[in-house]
Amino acid sequence: MKPAIILVRPQLSENIGTAARAMLNNDLTDLRLVAPKPDWLSDRAIAAASGADRVVLGAKVFDTVAAAVADLQRVWATTARNRFMVKPVDTPRTAAAAMRALAADGQHFGVMFGPERTGLENDDIVHADTVVTVPLNPDYSSLNLAQCVLLVAYEWYQTAGPELPERHMTKGAEPPASKEKLQTFFDHLERELDECGFLRIADKRPVMVRNIRNLFQRAHLTGQEVQTLHGIVHELVTYRHRKGRQE
Repeated sequence: MKPAIILVRPQLSENIGTAARAMLNNDLTDLRLVAPKPDWLSDRAIAAASGADRVVLGAKVFDTVAAAVADLQRVWATTARNRFMVKPVDTPRTAAAAMRALAADGQHFGVMFGPERTGLENDDIVHADTVVTVPLNPDYSSLNLAQCVLLVAYEWYQTAGPELPERHMTKGAEPPASKEKLQTFFDHLERELDECGFLRIADKRPVMVRNIRNLFQRAHLTGQEVQTLHGIVHELVTYRHRKGRQE
């Protein structure tokens, strides 16, 4: 298993090409694009790839971050800014070590990178389990997209070898649920929270939803645990309706 590289709303086609070049330098080929501009697959992208054409031409395009990460079980999000979210923080090096452990367990994982000008939004980062921040000069920490991809991909590549990190899971344990299964649970939970009035304050709803999602993301729930949570929500709703009829 190798990390998927997810470019969210990339603005310049040549940056997609240079990011693809950085990927292939480090033997990565799973490139995913979220809502790129219509002309993303231009001659500029191919020229900038400088021989990494197959990565660009093989890129998968998605409309949303949720769709792009649906099959993944662990996601990192790159950011240089404090997002005021409670999430673990890795450097590219510590992220790479964690990824090797996931790869040894046969799990699917990826790293998200934001638009060149603004970076990822909070509603993008909520889909991630962990934040990746590059420790650079605090007075000037700006990186272009390809540089950021190269740093993460390079650290991944350097961890290759006979000595893999110790596995995080016991033999036979169920791996974490895919992001698609988590998203289905979030939709279920938020639908019922709307119905019961918990999310009734419109201007606070986005932050409350992000906080709830981040809470469950940090737990690295298994598929069975997600099913259990579905059952809990269902039983609570059933009880509320039954109690309402009795009153």
